Amino acid sequence: MKKCRRAAARFLLTGLLLTFLFGACSLHENRFAAGSHHRSFIAYWPPPKSSQQLCLAVKDNIDVKGVVTTAGSEYVAKTSSPASQDAECLAIVRKRNVRVVGKANLSEFAVAPSGLNEYFGTPHNPYDKVAGIIPGGSSSGLAAAVSSGIADVAFGTDTAGSIRVPAACCGIVGLKPTFGLVSLKGVFPIEPKHLDTVGPMGKDVAHVVQGMDLLQTGFAARYAKAVAAKPSAKQIKIGRLYLSGTDPQIDKAIDDALIKAGFQVVLLDQTFKSKWDQAKKDGNTVAAAGAWISTQQYLSKWGVRARTKAAILLGRLVYPRQYHRALHRRAEWEHALHHVFQTVDFIALPTLQVWPPANTVVREDSPFGSARFEPAKHGSSEFCRQSGTCRTCSAEARVLSRYESATGRPKV
Repeated sequence: MKKCRRAAARFLLTGLLLTFLFGACSLHENRFAAGSHHRSFIAYWPPPKSSQQLCLAVKDNIDVKGVVTTAGSEYVAKTSSPASQDAECLAIVRKRNVRVVGKANLSEFAVAPSGLNEYFGTPHNPYDKVAGIIPGGSSSGLAAAVSSGIADVAFGTDTAGSIRVPAACCGIVGLKPTFGLVSLKGVFPIEPKHLDTVGPMGKDVAHVVQGMDLLQTGFAARYAKAVAAKPSAKQIKIGRLYLSGTDPQIDKAIDDALIKAGFQVVLLDQTFKSKWDQAKKDGNTVAAAGAWISTQQYLSKWGVRARTKAAILLGRLVYPRQYHRALHRRAEWEHALHHVFQTVDFIALPTLQVWPPANTVVREDSPFGSARFEPAKHGSSEFCRQSGTCRTCSAEARVLSRYESATGRPKV
């Protein structure tokens, strides 16, 4: 009898999950609290026209003193008090008198790669002039603000692609730093024990370096030293990883950029690809389970969207059996990375394996990088969480390789 009840409960939970997933996109967005500048911000404080200060946008899951941290959620926005102090990652910003121009929009609780937000509205993607493609998420407002020139640099969070994916969609540069490099105190958690990071976004590599220097004292100097040590791309070895199911045009764009820049390109073998594929699955499992651990209390709350509840429920499904197994395989993956970084400086692969779809045809089956979308012309395609932006591949190759040289730590 107990087994029957457990089976029935699991069937009901799965049914609810599928209902949320496949029905969520029929919900109409509430444009009411959209902020300004094409819904890029939840709270916006425009600088004076004569201001020469560096303008920083902060994702609205990072505390700013005196402002409610909404995490992109109607429920949190209406039930939370203003932050009593800044998040620790803003300490250098305050010392250097950088102007914070606003709290940027995001996917609710930062658990969706599309960047859609049904309450605050979905930010417009300035990089796309015709098709109305998604801005990417979860740091959708930041990417839109930087792409449109409203902000010079931005601080986002990345658990399983939330900086890199919107950077790719909006044609800018984003960096997920090594886990643990930047303090997470004062940041809304998803998977803070293993994956959550705070990182910079900018229109180019130079602005990303500026952003990192606001997160870690002395980064810009170390970056400059690394560039001086290897000033030519010809001195840098790039491990090229090809993923199954990538649009051939995207692979070609990456290859062309690497060749044009003059990097030494080393093809990574199928053995490493298999390990990468497993690590990607494990990373998504840990991220999804982390979302369940960190946000399960919101499942019963009014105002939390069905799309978000689906993400939380997915984490509930994978946590019991898959979470700890995924963490157990981490040491093996770290060993594989250590081995490959003996021969290459960093690994190049696409952030997005397919072209970003229009935001009217998105269907999300997962909160993180394994989400599937249904573009009208391309059928069902995978939207992956991997690092490296195809539009700016050669530029990111330089900043990431220099970053590893400057910090002395491999990016995992």
